[in-house]
Amino acid sequence: MQKGTSATSRRLALCFLVGILLAMASRATALAANATSNKLYPGTAVARMEAIRKRARSLSKADLSGDWDSTTRPKLLWAAGLKDLRTAAPGAGYTGHSFNDWNHVDATAMLASVQAETNANGAVPGISRSNNLHSGIIIASDPELGEGGTWSTCQLGCNRDPPMDVAHVQFQSRIAFKLVWCPPTFTEFVLVDDDGALLNRGKPTGALPSKAERSRNFQAVQGSKYAAAAAMQQQSEDL
Repeated sequence: MQKGTSATSRRLALCFLVGILLAMASRATALAANATSNKLYPGTAVARMEAIRKRARSLSKADLSGDWDSTTRPKLLWAAGLKDLRTAAPGAGYTGHSFNDWNHVDATAMLASVQAETNANGAVPGISRSNNLHSGIIIASDPELGEGGTWSTCQLGCNRDPPMDVAHVQFQSRIAFKLVWCPPTFTEFVLVDDDGALLNRGKPTGALPSKAERSRNFQAVQGSKYAAAAAMQQQSEDL
């Protein structure tokens, strides 16, 4: 009886050890992939990006399914590390457009060293060669989230591989999160990270961006890694 008990204990201990080793290997692989991605996008304010994602994950159902104008969008700005500046002039910190149309939905955390980049070389297709966001980033960024600043950059071009949008090209930065409206009704949205992984979801009420804007938002990511979570959300609703 003691031999059987001893053998069982050894098997359990071995299984536990194998589980720990597999978890460590998985984490090491994830860390290596993350390090490689950061090298590809050296303008990323990594600590700030991670802090933004932590805030995004922390948002409750009430936060993300409340009134769009008074609750949900202000919470999205807070998570992104942006101030809610609706009366500021465009270019001087105005964030009234942030997450409020089809395009300005990327919460991008970039280092100070790249914030003055303007797309002067035209590397981001469809974006002005004088896309100067520097002052707005400085004014609107919440300093509590650490080094660098945040802006709600244009997602135009994100459906290419690699992404050819403002975050990845103009600022050489990964995105902390992206807001994607879910087809076919576009009444729900998901927040996804730079790999397209789901961070959170919501179904706000009130005066949302127009349905045309919400539909175009999904069209802009369709076919890319950023669309998967939105499509899966709809499939789960249909089951």
